[in-house]
Amino acid sequence: MDETHPELYGYIAEFKSPSELVGAATKAREAGYRRMEAHSPFPVEGLAEAIGFRKNRIPAIVFTAGLLGGLGGFTMQYFASVIDYPLNIGGKPLNSWPAFIPVTFECTILAAAFAAVFGMLFLNGLPMPYHPVFGVEKFVRASHDRFFLFIRWDDEQFHEQETRTFLEGFEPESLSEVRQ
Repeated sequence: MDETHPELYGYIAEFKSPSELVGAATKAREAGYRRMEAHSPFPVEGLAEAIGFRKNRIPAIVFTAGLLGGLGGFTMQYFASVIDYPLNIGGKPLNSWPAFIPVTFECTILAAAFAAVFGMLFLNGLPMPYHPVFGVEKFVRASHDRFFLFIRWDDEQFHEQETRTFLEGFEPESLSEVRQ
């Protein structure tokens, strides 16, 4: 098998219930598997922890972008009102920061919203028009009534026969090879 472009992409096991999927994912995690995915038609409590889903970085990205957007909005207004084109209107100070609040707020929200959308897309690897599991015939039921655990070929614990035997030990409805 060529390690850079393997023919076998991994194994996917099909389960009837969410509890079977969570149990299999927990045992796979305990066995040392780290590069695995779970697919279900609805959110399953405890599944994220079972597959080792780590905390996401979206809150930090959104906060940073919002902070930079707010600073950028305030700086833009300060530069225009105090440095580039100062106009003394009605005796008010050039740096009249209360007048800058609405634009600063809007720039904060705009930058944070864009960061949330594009950060989520980037961190989720989207758009992904094709994934090798789409080639598995039974995978179409993942959005209806079946639960799938997929272990990838690039996992450190992955060995073709051992991983297949490991997944067969859970007595899944079906076990399929995922090819690229």
